[in-house]
Amino acid sequence: MANDVFPWIGAKPITEITAPDVLSVLRRIDERGARYTAHRTRSEISQAFRYAIATGRVERDPCPDLRGAIPAAKGTHFAAVVTPKEAAELLRAIDGFRGTFVVKSALLLAPLLFARPGELRKAEWTGFDLDRGEWRYLVTKNKKEHLVPLAPQAVAILRDLHPLTGSGRYVFPGRDPHKAMSEAAVNAALRRMGYDTKTEITGHGFRAMARTILAEELNIKVEVIEHQLSHRVPDALGGAYNRTKFLEARRAMMRQWADYLDKLKAGAEVIAITTAA
Repeated sequence: MANDVFPWIGAKPITEITAPDVLSVLRRIDERGARYTAHRTRSEISQAFRYAIATGRVERDPCPDLRGAIPAAKGTHFAAVVTPKEAAELLRAIDGFRGTFVVKSALLLAPLLFARPGELRKAEWTGFDLDRGEWRYLVTKNKKEHLVPLAPQAVAILRDLHPLTGSGRYVFPGRDPHKAMSEAAVNAALRRMGYDTKTEITGHGFRAMARTILAEELNIKVEVIEHQLSHRVPDALGGAYNRTKFLEARRAMMRQWADYLDKLKAGAEVIAITTAA
């Protein structure tokens, strides 16, 4: 925001900022080859407008008018689909995947949980409490415990998988049952489904998909999403991460997200609903 937005529209009263003003900012970012950043920036600007609407400073957010103005992000470091239409196609492709049950289960859970790929494939059954609908594990980057609320859809997938792998350590074992599934397994499955893992989607791209669509389509507060992504979120004391912060809001978000994905997959036109999460 400081580098790409404020120098051009930061001093302008928010009531005077128009869709073309925002588009000029986004195009400037896109033209330097940072398309994913352009989409993220539109989401952040939209969050500012929604706050301004809620506090009576402005009547509408011009950002929804710009959907499609910047093409979907391709060729980013972690390729990802970031539009509902693309997400729906991907979810239907996963449903039709004809690989092993273990790999398909990982593919089904990846968009629901949007954990880091290594954390998902190395998931251990001891970290799951299916009755409570929770998954706890240590975050790779900071070794702190993270809690993922599980929507009923995620619990159902895990219960289906448990008879096959539940007697072992790993939820997704590899050919050697004493080791986790291969790092390449999910990306290989995506390629079998016809996706280019360099330009369209990778295992890590499910995080970007969730982060973008949750903010832009479901209007979830960015800080709630960031905590669920196990990112450090600045607070009054500086950068911080708290595994239980916004927990109830995160539980609601994960249920809403799972229901939204079901509707997308079924081909329904899903209209964004503002949430108190």
